[in-house]
Amino acid sequence: MTEKISKDSIKKLNRKNFWRSLTLSGSWNYLNAQGNAIGYMMLPGLKQIYKGDRKKLNQAMKRSIAYCNINSVFSPLLTGIATSMEEENANDPNFDENSINAVKASLMGPLAGIGDSLWWGTFRIITAGIGISLAEKGNVLGPILFLILFNLTYMVPRYFGFSFGYKAGAQFIQKAYKNGLINIITKAATILGLTMVGGMIYTTVTFSTKISFTVSHKSYAIQTILDQIFKGILPLMATLLCLFLIRKKVSANKIIIGIIILAIPLAALGFA
Repeated sequence: MTEKISKDSIKKLNRKNFWRSLTLSGSWNYLNAQGNAIGYMMLPGLKQIYKGDRKKLNQAMKRSIAYCNINSVFSPLLTGIATSMEEENANDPNFDENSINAVKASLMGPLAGIGDSLWWGTFRIITAGIGISLAEKGNVLGPILFLILFNLTYMVPRYFGFSFGYKAGAQFIQKAYKNGLINIITKAATILGLTMVGGMIYTTVTFSTKISFTVSHKSYAIQTILDQIFKGILPLMATLLCLFLIRKKVSANKIIIGIIILAIPLAALGFA
């Protein structure tokens, strides 16, 4: 059993989490998206939680760098919740550690959608409109005011996200365990997370064929036939193949190079 993170430590972790969250976009990659940055954000807290237990710390870090793609404003909120769950995992031998990534996966989709709509689709347009209206009149304060107003909406919730997520997550987990809801939540979160990942495969992996054949003077497009059997079957098969190779310890760089090499003959054969 470990000691609970102190209030002073939470304040320090909050600051570290905020500054480390600025690495989200710079560390994005095709294997785990923002996973490396999320792990980097959570590392100081995990070191406190699993102090003296190198094995559990390594296991926690493996969980924390799992695939994650979320709006950057909400990233500290997500790591705060995940940190509170890691603390509960360290103190409760009956805690299901799989629930940590299940909850993360179920939250990152909705939080990404809400964050993108609010900051990129709403606040940015409103603050830019205010700045442009001044700039059109030749006022140098136009771009300056835009940067100040937008960053107030962008950075303030980002700064306090970790401490809010940690406190809310800890209280929620305790209540969920007392009420026996944690197993239901974990199962629901797993289902939602898998559904979201399946949707992401269909929307982000582009793989189709233009090949067609003619029977009795009637043309049939293979892609249309495949769509009738299973919508998005080619992207799914390509994703499952990559997953199989990853589980066989094939490095991500080799997989990416292999995709690039295969793309040339496949494009010549009518695949896109």
